[in-house]
Amino acid sequence: MNSKWREIGAGLIVPVVLIALWQWVTSNGWVNPQVLPSPLAVVKKWIEYASPLEAYDPASMSRLAWIFSGELIRDTLGSMYRVVVGFMIGAGLALPLGLAMGSSQRVYAWMNPLIQVLRPIPPIAYIPLSILWFGLGNPPAVFLISIGAFFPVLMNTIAGVRHVDGIYIRAARNLGASQTTMFLRVMLPAAVPYILSGVRIGIGTAFIVVIVSEMIAVNNGLGFRILEAREYFWSDKIIAGMFSIGFLGLAIDLAMNKLNNHLLRWHRGLEN
Repeated sequence: MNSKWREIGAGLIVPVVLIALWQWVTSNGWVNPQVLPSPLAVVKKWIEYASPLEAYDPASMSRLAWIFSGELIRDTLGSMYRVVVGFMIGAGLALPLGLAMGSSQRVYAWMNPLIQVLRPIPPIAYIPLSILWFGLGNPPAVFLISIGAFFPVLMNTIAGVRHVDGIYIRAARNLGASQTTMFLRVMLPAAVPYILSGVRIGIGTAFIVVIVSEMIAVNNGLGFRILEAREYFWSDKIIAGMFSIGFLGLAIDLAMNKLNNHLLRWHRGLEN
């Protein structure tokens, strides 16, 4: 436990030093506060951004609903909804296709040329088509997020299945395992670390894409709010929104890391 706290403390040194330097520079008036507001101004704006917009009225809503009625909360929930739906669609399509391409040379030969053509195209290149096909609102954002999540999960799944250690396959064949048993009991479990890595990368990519899509096709969310703040030269709100994205991304990554460690306990045990 002590080593964990020491690790956390060491990780906080650089951010604290940078924030102190930032505050010192802005306090001395060396930069225009309209261009770079002080950390205190950003924190003040962040609190204002997270606070309820209206006074509490017990006749219209409960206190809990009022507490979570702030602009930041609503924007975060909107962004997370798009990330979850888009990622589930993208990963839900990528996982079975990746398993099929990894385990079957014939399917791999059929699909790989198309995948290699589409994979380098960034999701933001689909923005004009997504608006043309789906209009504005959640559908084009979910479509773009699905594309962003699809390829990391797909490529890692293919790599995981195709790089199963040959000794496992030979041992299963010597024991008389059928092709189905070999896939379910040997290849798929051995590919799980690759698949989970792809899921982690895919979620990170989905979160990047949602911010871009919200700046183009959606009228709420963290990305939309940053773009709105730019229009009014609210640099403190821009930075507050950016830090909100950073903290949310950090929380998602930590949660995924804990999930990976929990699911791969057997894998670490084999390695140790």
